[in-house]
Amino acid sequence: MNQKMYGKQNVPQVKVCGLTKPDEAAGCVSLDADAVGCVFFPKSPRNVSLNQAKKIVRILPSHVKAVGVFVNESFDGIMRAVEHCGLHAVQLHGQEPPELPEMLHQKGLIVIKALFMEKDPLLSKAGDYRAAAYLVECGKGELPGGNAVSWAWEGAMELGEKQTLILAGGLTPENISIAISSALPDAVDVSSGVESSPGRKDLDKVASFIRAVKKCRMNKTIKKIF
Repeated sequence: MNQKMYGKQNVPQVKVCGLTKPDEAAGCVSLDADAVGCVFFPKSPRNVSLNQAKKIVRILPSHVKAVGVFVNESFDGIMRAVEHCGLHAVQLHGQEPPELPEMLHQKGLIVIKALFMEKDPLLSKAGDYRAAAYLVECGKGELPGGNAVSWAWEGAMELGEKQTLILAGGLTPENISIAISSALPDAVDVSSGVESSPGRKDLDKVASFIRAVKKCRMNKTIKKIF
């Protein structure tokens, strides 16, 4: 299913995050993922080197976007990764200053800013950042990211009525339809919910997840991100 069909059916786009292996990224592409994410954060079990990420990006077709995930990284550090790996989008998952998304936007990048229900930056801070989309999750875990924790996804719906919304945190093939109906996101972001171990994607789980997403229909026009 291509992107145009997604739009016609009002189905959220899918980003599979935390890829560490090119063959698993290729598998996600074959299953119709719209974007794949590589994490550049040393404390994460899914952290990858620039060379690892470059190998992943190289196998992606033009319609699938490569997203780099950063936590409180400097502009120079982010651009080093963007240029070395060929990233199309940047996800800021920390307490970055508002001027950083603006600087990255000026470089022609898709900028995604993470906001949280229970820690800073809160959803109410969306107006402080210039971003193509806002990724929302609970923010309960020790590490940035969903930490496989399910939460009250409906709390993100109000933001999604005003901004382009990516829903994340605790998503699995079993609960994704409930999460989508609760928050009506423009895209969903999954990582641990489709893994066999941290950083290793179970393609059967990825397939189940994407099938479940495709079955969802929403009474809204999807705002495209990727």
